[in-house]
Amino acid sequence: MSDKKEKEAKPKKKGGGMMLKIGAAGALLAAGGGGAYGLFAAGIIGGGGHGEEKEDKNPKLIHKGEEDPYAPAPKEGEHGEEGGGGHEVDGEGGNAYRAAYFSFTEEFTSNLKNSDLLVQMSIACSTHRDYRVILWLQKHELAVRSAVLTSLGDTPGEEIQSAEGKTRLQKRLVATINKVLSDAEGFGGVDAVYFKTFIVQ
Repeated sequence: MSDKKEKEAKPKKKGGGMMLKIGAAGALLAAGGGGAYGLFAAGIIGGGGHGEEKEDKNPKLIHKGEEDPYAPAPKEGEHGEEGGGGHEVDGEGGNAYRAAYFSFTEEFTSNLKNSDLLVQMSIACSTHRDYRVILWLQKHELAVRSAVLTSLGDTPGEEIQSAEGKTRLQKRLVATINKVLSDAEGFGGVDAVYFKTFIVQ
């Protein structure tokens, strides 16, 4: 009889041990799933943040006819006031975005690279973005002037003798100005540079 009791007791222990193993595995899976959910909810893995997207705070493109929230109010006598030049009128064709312009207050004069030539020019630039770009150009005009003069000094004299060379210079100046604004404000926004005067001596 004692032999029968031992044989019956052994299978019961095995079944109990198996249940313990299954329970432990289930607990580990539950803990792992909960940990994964916690990491997902915290934004460490997956989409994160319950669908919250970071707001883009860079200057926005302004469509023609759209109001620019950063533009200064018109001065008395401008844009629709008595004695003013009326309101701004946009054409229906061409670019979908309005252009805002900034003229640098002083001319730029520089020697040219590997040349006896001297260039004297006045420039303006434009943006299709909101007025913050213009405000940043005003704020950082000194830093922009310095960078433009450095870029001019690195321009070979023969390059500015042709229309293609002047176009390449304009593109380099756009990149130069945008780098200064990006370094200072985190965003460039200048779309084009224009020569108001351009004299080579």
